[in-house]
Amino acid sequence: MRDDRVDFVHLRREAGHKPRVLLADSVEKGTDAAATLSALKKPMQLDRYRCTALLTHGKYQLIQTDAVTGPPDEAREVVRWKIKDQLEFPVDTAAIDLLPIPSDSRAHQVFAAVSPESTIAPLVQAFQAAKVPLAAIDLPEISQRNLAALFEQDGRGLATLVFDDDEGLLTFTVSGELLVARHVEITARQLITADDDRRGILFERIALDIQRSLDNFDRIYSAIPLAHLLVAPIPGVGGFLDSLRANLTVAVKPLEVSAVLDLGAVPALLDPLRQFQCLRAIGAALRDEPEVA
Repeated sequence: MRDDRVDFVHLRREAGHKPRVLLADSVEKGTDAAATLSALKKPMQLDRYRCTALLTHGKYQLIQTDAVTGPPDEAREVVRWKIKDQLEFPVDTAAIDLLPIPSDSRAHQVFAAVSPESTIAPLVQAFQAAKVPLAAIDLPEISQRNLAALFEQDGRGLATLVFDDDEGLLTFTVSGELLVARHVEITARQLITADDDRRGILFERIALDIQRSLDNFDRIYSAIPLAHLLVAPIPGVGGFLDSLRANLTVAVKPLEVSAVLDLGAVPALLDPLRQFQCLRAIGAALRDEPEVA
């Protein structure tokens, strides 16, 4: 749910085939989330879906920390108080979940995903008020991991860079698992509206941030060869990939969703602007969980 719109994506996985995108729509947001969901429930048949809601930048924190042994509920509570000084909101009422980080010989670590009650409670209440099933609340990092998994090569890591309305996000994944997430404090809007001189400066800042992250990844995960950097194009921002290629030590390739997804049912997604708008929702819809009986 953006400030001004809600992006909806529904897809279906079928063994031996590309995931099929069956719905990709963007709707102007109403007065609040509950009103929007209620108004769309009947025409979009939202009560027939298991919905995943994606949080946006600034609504959560993702903190890397040492793993804690024990049952999941106990581990979450131990980590909750362990990271309390790193949070920007009250820890006692915050929602928290843990995502394991693939380990080698080093100590096991996890990502702690934490969001304040002031974010989670209204979101859950909006779905409850609209009587729309909410199966999960997810993060952009996980959405991007899901999408990157479709492009990965066996045994090799993948760096993925996506800019949206809120920020730039760089992830490193391997075998469908998230290893590293880094935020770039530059938005797609800044790149789109900048003049040529300013855009060139932003390109240089981005390349510097990315190269530092690449160097850190190589130092920490030296046993994982990195295939390349996958970059989601930004409509209206020409020369971005060429600039990265000229300034980075890794191969740079465009993220083309048509290469990994069946878009036959939603030809509008062949439009680069629509892909850009729906990319986060596409990744969220790729969430892999067992069917509910």
